[in-house]
Amino acid sequence: MDLRQLEYFVAVAEEQNFTRAAERVHISQSGVSAQIRQLERELGAELFDRSARTVTLTVAGKAALEHARSALAAAGAVGQAVGEVTNLIRGRLTVGMVVGCTLTPLFDALAAFHQAHPGVEISLVEDSSDRLIEKVRASTIDLALIGTATATPDGLDALTLISERLVAAVPAGHPLAQQRRVALRDLVAHPIVCMPRGTGIRTVFDRACAAQSLQPMIALQASAADAIADLAARGLAVAILSDSMAARYRDRITARIIDDVDKPAVLALIWKSAHSPGVRELLAFSRQEFIKPDPT
Repeated sequence: MDLRQLEYFVAVAEEQNFTRAAERVHISQSGVSAQIRQLERELGAELFDRSARTVTLTVAGKAALEHARSALAAAGAVGQAVGEVTNLIRGRLTVGMVVGCTLTPLFDALAAFHQAHPGVEISLVEDSSDRLIEKVRASTIDLALIGTATATPDGLDALTLISERLVAAVPAGHPLAQQRRVALRDLVAHPIVCMPRGTGIRTVFDRACAAQSLQPMIALQASAADAIADLAARGLAVAILSDSMAARYRDRITARIIDDVDKPAVLALIWKSAHSPGVRELLAFSRQEFIKPDPT
């Protein structure tokens, strides 16, 4: 048994699919399957139940999973310990990003990190905020950019990057555009276009509506702010966005702060408390990029 086999085993266990696991570890599906079969022969037990569409762990597989994770973490710690005393950082850094969110400062931070530490392989994956939080907790992702309704998810550390009020955005001729003030009750009469469940903006909006026992009609959903703004600009629905998101489309839509939604939508970087030197370095670069003054 070797570390490569353990890495493939953990990938299949977490992805519950050999194809996705192969994509994650950057080899062919047949290669992953062959290595898992070899590991099973060495252990004398099947680790996965392959009878269903979704691959699940057997009893033996469940018993082996945490030990495999610990072995991989210990092997990574060896390299990190040597790197710290030699002032080198190597290995792999997996960064998560909530779908539909593109922040130039984050990309600038990744570029600066890569230039300073070319020995680190950077992987970037997209997912919903809820799933990213769980992946950071499970240590399958080192650090993630999420949208959330709370500044710090339980059990994790966080760096708040943006904290903004929600707005309702409509085209110039829409009735809501004529109002100086907009409340949640004003929105109930109109179809809504917003981000899907699991995103920070949607969570803030849903909770605010529930607090007033309101049931808005979510007619359309999209993960990207561009799509939401385009749908609203065509008069199909009222867009729910953050203040800065809506400001990018002021030539097409008119935004009004939703007066009775006081809780802001938060965009934050999250990581586990016991983070690696690579995470510490990326956080340092992220802080530098996000506190830079706006050149305009």
